[in-house]
Amino acid sequence: MTNLDTSDTTEESGPGGYAAARLLLLQEKERPGPPRRAALARLTDDWLAGLFAAAAPPRGTALVAVGGYGRAELSPRSDLDLLLLHDGTADKAAVAALADRIWYPVWDLGLALDHSVRTPAEARATAGEDLKAHLGLLDARTVAGDAGLVAALRTTVLADWRNQAPRRLPELDALCRERAERVGELQYLLEPDLKEARGGLRDAQVLRAVAASWVADAPREGLDTARRRLLDARDALHLATGRATDRLALQEQDAVATGLGLLDADTLLREVYEAARTISYATDVTWREVNRVLKARSARPRLRSLLGRGGGAKAPVERTPLAEGVVEMDGEAVLALSARPERDPVLPLRAAAAAAQSALPISLHAVRRLAAAARPLPVPWPAEAREELVTLLGAGEATVPVWEALEAEGLITRLLPDWERVRCRPQRNPVHTWTVDRHLVETAVRASSLTRRVGRPDLLLVAALLHDIGKGWPGDHSVAGETIARDLAARIGFDRTDTAVIATAVRHHLLLVETATRRDLDDPATVQSVATAVGTLGTLELLHALTEADALATGPAAWSSWRASLVADLVKRVAGVLAGAPLPDPEAAAPSAEQERLAIEALRTGEPVLTLRTEPVVAESEGPEPVGVELLIALPDQPGVLPAVAGVLALHRLTVRAADLRAVELPTGLGSGSVLVLDWRVAAEYGSLPEAARLRADLVRALDGSLDIPARLAEREAAYPRRRGLAAPPPRVTVAAADSRLATVIEVRAQDAPGLLHRIGRALEGAAVRVRSAHVSTLGANAVDTLYVTRPDGSLLPDEEAIDLARALEEALR
Repeated sequence: MTNLDTSDTTEESGPGGYAAARLLLLQEKERPGPPRRAALARLTDDWLAGLFAAAAPPRGTALVAVGGYGRAELSPRSDLDLLLLHDGTADKAAVAALADRIWYPVWDLGLALDHSVRTPAEARATAGEDLKAHLGLLDARTVAGDAGLVAALRTTVLADWRNQAPRRLPELDALCRERAERVGELQYLLEPDLKEARGGLRDAQVLRAVAASWVADAPREGLDTARRRLLDARDALHLATGRATDRLALQEQDAVATGLGLLDADTLLREVYEAARTISYATDVTWREVNRVLKARSARPRLRSLLGRGGGAKAPVERTPLAEGVVEMDGEAVLALSARPERDPVLPLRAAAAAAQSALPISLHAVRRLAAAARPLPVPWPAEAREELVTLLGAGEATVPVWEALEAEGLITRLLPDWERVRCRPQRNPVHTWTVDRHLVETAVRASSLTRRVGRPDLLLVAALLHDIGKGWPGDHSVAGETIARDLAARIGFDRTDTAVIATAVRHHLLLVETATRRDLDDPATVQSVATAVGTLGTLELLHALTEADALATGPAAWSSWRASLVADLVKRVAGVLAGAPLPDPEAAAPSAEQERLAIEALRTGEPVLTLRTEPVVAESEGPEPVGVELLIALPDQPGVLPAVAGVLALHRLTVRAADLRAVELPTGLGSGSVLVLDWRVAAEYGSLPEAARLRADLVRALDGSLDIPARLAEREAAYPRRRGLAAPPPRVTVAAADSRLATVIEVRAQDAPGLLHRIGRALEGAAVRVRSAHVSTLGANAVDTLYVTRPDGSLLPDEEAIDLARALEEALR
């Protein structure tokens, strides 16, 4: 397709001619990005200028583009921000008629319009009251009419901006912080707002405004490229959706990636994150400089009064030593005058560690000098470099801004080459709050508060930093990460023994939480398998702390007192095995006194009996918190118990976290027959717990068939239809290789939904298998339910029979 010449396409300023030319321009493939945005702005200028001229405008009027349109950055569905400026001499009716002759054709085409009619004095007054209006006027540009009038307004508005900077810039900073708190950080959001999120287009505009104040200027390296990348992504989003949207929704990302010629949605997000990270870092540096300059300006009058009216002496610059070659100055960590980075390869890590330990930002000048002049570290690193890295990682929250500063100048990938594969890498699981690289840093931050629990804090902190390093490679990230961590640990200078511990921690960083939440801890095979994988008490101690740090750094859905108590229980059992204690025989365990009492009552009455008991469980580093309720049920052994109980609990909005089912043979003299005892751990989705009597009444009705649980659950689901979104992946059911001598282990992965365990129970009931125990784990919208099943006689299922059961269960859940 040939390039479009926009000079002859207005067809006497008619909307039809402009609409056709606009459509043709947006359909072009050869001219995306800045050329297309500029061409669209020129095309729109020509059309609006034609409308303005055709309306016979009075003298002393001008049509002015402001905001993004003023910068000639029109995306396909951008608003037109227009100001009709007049000098106040024309008749008001004539000005109003002129406005109508321009606004109505714009509306007739369905274009979004932000418009106003003002004199220069009114525009200036509005800017003084409305910070956003003031920012828009900084980009004012003449579209048609009296250019001198517009130039005078621009000059006045810009002078006001510079004169009022001490008052307006703190106001602007507060607005930016409020917006970031409300919308989030673009570089970590799965569905980011390209404009309003922190690090987005709005912040890029703010940096331009700060520069125009002459108070401070943003670091410009990479900033224009980052801004252009976000604008290109917004263009592709507008074209893909046909809507004026800035939110890069999940369902649109593949189409946007295709429109930009990128490989896939992950590549798109990574490019967007990289751009946002550049803008965010520039924002941090700029506002730090603004605050420093404004603080210095406010101090000068006081200083002059102290020195006397004629005093011209400068205040001495205070430099406080932090480490060799590093000092504090003006609230930042900077290089000392005697520092020689070209002769001191450890200086980057020493400066970073000193800054983080002092909770100071590291200055932009210092980081750039280190990046430009510092010699590379020898491999393996000297002991001092390794210790400084551990010190940096152990500084807690203060580590994050220092790490980001090093990463912005390429120092992290120079120190740890494998970091490049995880840098800005998105994580599609909504449970995760951060990108992979930021999650690793956050895990180290969390681990820093747990170092008193382990004998080797240095190994914990480095393992935390590297535990997901394999996510940049294909296959199981734990397996890939073990190899990478082994190489990196040796590079950092750890000896062979310590390197092996770090590699083991990376390989098994999910072992404790997955085993604790998905396996039967009373099964000796479960505990023995963990003990074999861990190997030593020291490694177990480290893994326990790493598990908690990893989960806390993942997001609020990944850790709770309930999970902490399960992991702690598993660690206690494994520690016993590693210390030489024998494994208990679960078959020899007698029922508790409470279980036996309920069993006798159930056998006597022939009906279900149950109790609800809240047990507060305290996780380490947390306060007392009830993590669930123990629900004990006893009833004569009969078919359909699991689906009936699970269904009743779902109807009462109780979430099942674990379930243990066992048949109890009562002692002689108490009666004859087998009683089924169910020990469940449940939690209320919201609100208070139901009364035990209501649960029992509904359970009786479910077992005798008078309560149609599937119908009731279907009614509830129909009353609250699902919102539109991405289709959930199909369920997957597998036979787990658990080496259990007690039961066959079936693992169900599915979309979490009310009544899921009820549906699983119905399917298992139809397959004529007995459920020994169930362990339910939910992360976000995903459920992983592990079921220990046997034949009715208590024997394990043969391999083929187990595979057939898994296939039938998967089909039933579809």
